[in-house]
Amino acid sequence: MMTSRARLSPFLLLLAVATLPALPLRAAAPPERPSVDSVLETLGRVVSLRETALSPDGTRVAWAERVRAADGAERRSVIRVSGLDGGAPRALTAARDKVPHRERDLAWSPDGREIAFLSDAAQDGQLQLYVAPAAGGAPRMLTHARGQLEHPRWSPDGKRLAVLYVAGSTQEQGALVAYKPDAGVVEEKVEEQRIAIVDVAGGELREVSPADLYVYDYDWSPDGRRFAAEAVHGSGTNNYWTAELYVVDAASGEARSLWKPPLQIAQPRWSSDGASIAVIHGLMSDEGSTGGDVMLLPAAGGAPRNLTPGFAGSASWIAFRPGGDVVFTAHADGETMVGTVRPAAAGVTTVWRGPALLTYFSLSRDGRVFSAVHESFAEAPEVWAGEVGRGRPVTHLNAAVKAAWGEVKSLHWESDGQRVQGWLIAPPHVDPAARHPLVVYVHGGPSSASSPRWPSRWTGVLPTQGYYVLMPNPRGSYGQGEAFTQGNVKDFGYGDLRDILKGVDAAVASAPIDGERIGILGWSYGGYMAMWAVTQTSRFKAAVAGAGIVNWQSY
Repeated sequence: MMTSRARLSPFLLLLAVATLPALPLRAAAPPERPSVDSVLETLGRVVSLRETALSPDGTRVAWAERVRAADGAERRSVIRVSGLDGGAPRALTAARDKVPHRERDLAWSPDGREIAFLSDAAQDGQLQLYVAPAAGGAPRMLTHARGQLEHPRWSPDGKRLAVLYVAGSTQEQGALVAYKPDAGVVEEKVEEQRIAIVDVAGGELREVSPADLYVYDYDWSPDGRRFAAEAVHGSGTNNYWTAELYVVDAASGEARSLWKPPLQIAQPRWSSDGASIAVIHGLMSDEGSTGGDVMLLPAAGGAPRNLTPGFAGSASWIAFRPGGDVVFTAHADGETMVGTVRPAAAGVTTVWRGPALLTYFSLSRDGRVFSAVHESFAEAPEVWAGEVGRGRPVTHLNAAVKAAWGEVKSLHWESDGQRVQGWLIAPPHVDPAARHPLVVYVHGGPSSASSPRWPSRWTGVLPTQGYYVLMPNPRGSYGQGEAFTQGNVKDFGYGDLRDILKGVDAAVASAPIDGERIGILGWSYGGYMAMWAVTQTSRFKAAVAGAGIVNWQSY
């Protein structure tokens, strides 16, 4: 896990990589390359989708589109609601002036008649909880909070809403923003994120969970009397990696630790019969970057049970179906997988798998219909929905944006007896008689993965300028099982670097790449690997590192 307070300009990163020798001129000149500016401008036109929320009956979907504010910053959003038939969507906003604000965290009421969401329409920068009629009508503000609000969730009876609340918060919450000023008073008080409840009919926001317990995520029990909570005592922004699974009484706030896991947990979810709680458990280097095995615990207490032992992938999202099956998405050998597992039986059932990325997954009440943001190397993000495993686009916001890079293929290679996967992006025009330069892009984390998603500014621009781009998933990454993810513990820069170098060999063997013109690029853990790699091998002729660890003793 590596973070930084500063961001490097993508132009500087591209200029640094461009110090690799240029491609030689050929007798038959290739098509003129687009300028870096024009490619960045095209990538910047892509509408970014923040989340989806499916109605309980599976007939309508709500989502949030990110838009740019007047100052150019992409910090505003517009909420839209549509039927799954892809008809004209309807905007939903708390803003009376219709100017985009920060609006997010969508939640349908159990009866499907209302949508809860957060908005700073009343005061810029201060989110409040709103409820709006799903069929249309003016939203009403339920809270007048002073502090940070996140993740509203309806009680099963639809009479209350819970939300994560930091009263009087002076900073954004999360383990990745655990800092304040560079100088002066660092902390005057410990800011705890607590579960709070408000009656939908009206009333004050009431904090429920203990004042010394920082809650990262939670879920209502089916009877509405308790919460399953991922939480930790002490300053939560610093203790994510030691969070435990708690059961919190919704009336008294009494909290009971159900499990102290050896690694990290995420997404506590209660079974529909109230007897069990499922979580994802594994080595997770960053809050929000989720991967691991699916674990099941008795809600009354008892030993956890691994539902996915030996699974060659990393679960990233989970939910229960009414019959007790767990539906999950996973990183699987570079691809995305949707699967199910039945607690009473062994084995994982694959429902869908492919070279695309599904995020912001949402299920109907019966577990048969889903919505998600779908993207791939060839398709920019869109909202998809439909029967699980058979979705189709609901939106066509980015249909006019076409891929400017060439063919993308999944590569596999052996390293130290392990199977390793990565993605190789080709330039749009490849001269098989020439030898092209290669840039290796190492993802952050390391508990993460280079996934089949619409390329970023870096990986999207470089191929258009004649470079191959290799995105390896070395040991420490998600997608090959939990043992693989833990494979570089206390071994940064050794086994994982060997995996990367073997990937370079595989790329050079499979494409017209000049083995003497190879660079390496990365951010966070990838930045560390870029800096480290050039001290261990002469394979790389240029390196660009962002937000990497440079001194372990001061980190």
